[in-house]
Amino acid sequence: MIIIGLTGSIGMGKSTVAAMFRRLGVPVFDADAQVHKLQARGGAALPLIEAAFPGTTSDQGLDRAKLGAAVFGNKEALKTLERIIHPLVGQAQLAFRRRNRRKPMVVLDIPLLFEGSGWKGCDLTVVVSAPYEVQRERVLARPGMTPEKFDAIIKTQLPDAEKRARADVVIPTGDGKIATWRAVKRLVSCLQDPKRRYRGL
Repeated sequence: MIIIGLTGSIGMGKSTVAAMFRRLGVPVFDADAQVHKLQARGGAALPLIEAAFPGTTSDQGLDRAKLGAAVFGNKEALKTLERIIHPLVGQAQLAFRRRNRRKPMVVLDIPLLFEGSGWKGCDLTVVVSAPYEVQRERVLARPGMTPEKFDAIIKTQLPDAEKRARADVVIPTGDGKIATWRAVKRLVSCLQDPKRRYRGL
């Protein structure tokens, strides 16, 4: 089984590319979705978060505003939160890989693939990328987003140029969905046939 690590900065189209992999029959593990599940009503992370950050959860799940206030600008608090979440996400990812062990390939959709050590467990890393102007326009179109928020998020992420330099494959998303679909389909086709060599997009 080929383990594909998929990542990309905010607004680059990673979710769209992940959906394209699914459309081609490749199972996708969504790390962000798993985190939301862990923090939702009945989530396994809630008791641990409440113990570490009292008053940030309820019967309805995590109060994101309160937790954000508790960890914002506090590196130690953020590390505590990561020590709670990361092992649980890791367990879910391991279960996903076991369920799909007979598949020829799977995708691990991990936003902070290169910021952490997730890339080490992948056979192939794929970065989704678009020009900065396209990225900014996409993100600012989101409800509640402001230029200030966008700039703050960008500063917390590894620069796109560095991600592209570290990636085995770059999927461009700035030329429309048809071009992106062709790029994803070409990659999957090459990985499915060991006699073919992937020569880029």
